[in-house]
Amino acid sequence: MTGDPITDVFLTLAILLGVVACFGAAARRLGQPAVIGEILAGVLVGPAILPHSVTSALMPTDAKPAISALGNVGLAAFMCVMGHGINNSRLRPGERTAVGLAIGSSLVPLAGGILVALPLAGTYAPGDHTAFVLFVGVAVSVTALPVLARILADRGLTRAPLSGTALTAAAIGDLFAWACLAGVLVLAHHSNQWRLALLPLYLVAFPAVVRPLLSRVLSRSRRKDTAPARLFPLFVAGLVLSGAAAEWLGIHFIFGAFAFGWAMPAMGRDHPGSRVLERMEITSSWLLPLYFVLAGANVAFSGAVGLGTLVTLLAVLAVAIGTKAIGAYAGARAFGAPHDDAFPLAVLMNTRGLTEIVVLSVALQARLIDPTFYSIMVVVALVTTAMTGPVLRFTKLRTPPPHEEASDEFQDGPGRAVPVASRADDPAGHREGPL
Repeated sequence: MTGDPITDVFLTLAILLGVVACFGAAARRLGQPAVIGEILAGVLVGPAILPHSVTSALMPTDAKPAISALGNVGLAAFMCVMGHGINNSRLRPGERTAVGLAIGSSLVPLAGGILVALPLAGTYAPGDHTAFVLFVGVAVSVTALPVLARILADRGLTRAPLSGTALTAAAIGDLFAWACLAGVLVLAHHSNQWRLALLPLYLVAFPAVVRPLLSRVLSRSRRKDTAPARLFPLFVAGLVLSGAAAEWLGIHFIFGAFAFGWAMPAMGRDHPGSRVLERMEITSSWLLPLYFVLAGANVAFSGAVGLGTLVTLLAVLAVAIGTKAIGAYAGARAFGAPHDDAFPLAVLMNTRGLTEIVVLSVALQARLIDPTFYSIMVVVALVTTAMTGPVLRFTKLRTPPPHEEASDEFQDGPGRAVPVASRADDPAGHREGPL
């Protein structure tokens, strides 16, 4: 661009945010989550579509590290909010369907992904074949909780009886996927074994030290009516320290950010801590799209897309859709759901979107997969997310009459119906309040 690093960063930031806003709005007009538009925007400005000279002009080399850092900050804030939302969710007593749905929609795709990855490891695994195979299983089993909540909200289905069941199952499945991904990363990185030995202490520290400390700070701030603006820097410092510790231990900073949010106690809507979380969400709402634009820009098939790549894409796509649908349907049915409930639940659990892209980006950075397989899986994530809304129209999932109570199965602290993280996939700023 100009040759001046600071000027290039600001110009690149303006261009990318403008492109993100346009593509996100276009995706919503087509009835799709904004994250699909953001990823496609990244693909458009990346080397998969435009010549290298054009992409270099749009995203100069000296500006990329700063843009990437800002995107990572947005991702850390998002993971913190999601960790808090999942930890403070409540499973309604007797809700067996959500448990069965979570089990079926996680384990069956995990097994299917492992099986389809076995013959692919020799071609697409740049490093440890075992880590590659296990990772593909994890990637296929993912359900994107935030995008799922956004789809339900956009279609006016948050009060539907099954929406709480789907969101609860997705939350359980997300926890399972993050835990499995952390295990795969540990397996793939043998060089820091002595640091990994400290991982149990790191995990124990959150319930034993971090959570009580945060509770004390929040209680004191409430008694003194401390302004959220004074609390926010303190919590950001804790968040980045947790992420840095996770990176140093040999896992990814997203796990540290998630754990920090998980350690935050439940709070009422008017609590100063809730206002701090709202600031975290605002931070992620405009920085997180940068992460997805860069994720889309990493899509690059090596050379022309040949028959082998196309066959791999179709095979992984079929396994991803089929095993998720079969596993979710069977799990829901086994735990008492009738067919008319199990079918829409199976459709909803096939949403991958945002969470899948984060998982894939982590794997690419850790060299668990090569750029071509990363590109294949990004296409799988986009297709499975884009198909959810249209296919949902063929189900019997309906919103109850206005006089009926909204589902309260999935709570983010007192009085909040859907985890606050569910709005983070709408980064263009279309905020309708708590969903």
